[in-house]
Amino acid sequence: MGLEIHCQLTALSSKLFCSCRADYRSMKPNTNICPTCAGLPGTLPRLNADAVRKALSIALALNCRSPPAISFFRKNYFYPDLPKNYQITQLDVYGESSIGSGGHVMVGDRQVRIRRIQLEEDPGRIIYEGESEKSLKTLVDYNRAGTPLVEIVTEPDLSGPREARAFLNILHDMLENLGVADVTLEGAMRVDANVSVGDGNRVEIKNVSSFHDVEKALHYEIARQTSFAERGMGVEQETRNWDDRRRITTPGRLKESDEDYRYFLEHDIPWVDLAGVGDSLRASMPESIASRRTRYASEYGINEQVAEILSSEPYFAGMFEEARTDENAVELANTITTDLMGLVDTRQKQAASGLAASDLAGLVGAIMRKEMTRASARAALQHMVAEGGGLEKTIEALGLRAVDDDSEIAALVGQVLDSEPEAVASADASPKVVHYLMGQVMKKSGGRADPEKVRAMIESRLGLQR
Repeated sequence: MGLEIHCQLTALSSKLFCSCRADYRSMKPNTNICPTCAGLPGTLPRLNADAVRKALSIALALNCRSPPAISFFRKNYFYPDLPKNYQITQLDVYGESSIGSGGHVMVGDRQVRIRRIQLEEDPGRIIYEGESEKSLKTLVDYNRAGTPLVEIVTEPDLSGPREARAFLNILHDMLENLGVADVTLEGAMRVDANVSVGDGNRVEIKNVSSFHDVEKALHYEIARQTSFAERGMGVEQETRNWDDRRRITTPGRLKESDEDYRYFLEHDIPWVDLAGVGDSLRASMPESIASRRTRYASEYGINEQVAEILSSEPYFAGMFEEARTDENAVELANTITTDLMGLVDTRQKQAASGLAASDLAGLVGAIMRKEMTRASARAALQHMVAEGGGLEKTIEALGLRAVDDDSEIAALVGQVLDSEPEAVASADASPKVVHYLMGQVMKKSGGRADPEKVRAMIESRLGLQR
């Protein structure tokens, strides 16, 4: 199995060869198109230099080599979503001239090779409307046509559907870490999967949009081709579509070869000199997820599983780096992964959050100094994310400062023990009773009492030895 991943460079402001917006999703159909991306006679493409830099950063992150200069080709085919009747893309026909090739990604202890990475324009969108095949209407929206796209092609190194999904998860995190794409957007990351069983022909499954469906489609296609092979039947080389409702692949069209596309050099775009660009990009690229994960575990003593979760999300890794000190690193990492991640689990929530890294650091410090209980800290964190306002104002507004006075805690313990005679009588026989009584005291204190002091006082009053 091998994969072809199409990833839009959503961080860009304009299309690949014109000034139309790259972010087309909120626009009315066919309002984000100009003579250039429509391919009208007399228009000339103008290459988006920032797209080249972002595509090159992907190639570097995937350990690819890049040529001294890159070129573009016209890929000729006729389909309703392609307004020019050709696509401007890349092809290594005169040696390596695509943005990257010969890279690799580690999936566990296995290496998945990257055949090539090419920069190209996305076609438009075909939209089907109607309740049945007889009433089906085919509509075309050209807003997406010309959007910058990177195609990442692997070698057939993937050994199973689960490994394919693991590879896609790694790629997803890497693209977000680079800041080149928001792959959670609809259509921003699409996958074609190539499968052949034994010596049979290769079948391509087109445009599967979720990693879950990629895994399911691969399972189905392997079973289908294996069944053909066991009966001595040949598998036709074709393109198939994934039907996510019926969970099967369906015939699309016969698979074209490169010759069918009649590629030729795009003379309206000169060769692009990359001399020195890779070196300057490498110096400015963010730390890789693998490096960050290793550093968190080795330098700060963070649990490996926590370090893996924390390092894979740029937003949370950034909050950690800004709020971290040598003393609070472990507690900060645990607070982010156990509490904060559940509160801001989407990009929209992260952008809307009122939490400042300085307040997060202050919150963790208060936990470590036992000025706040963990329950109070969670309440404060939730409030700051939703409302902002800073840590001190939140503590005062919600009355969250820890109850640390011995006499106050002793009074609460006394009230609970007096109201729970049956639990007190059974404490010797059932150690779980202490946990119950602790819970009642914490409830009375609004979660603000020091749990260790509460336990010690209960055990002392009941004459229990820890």
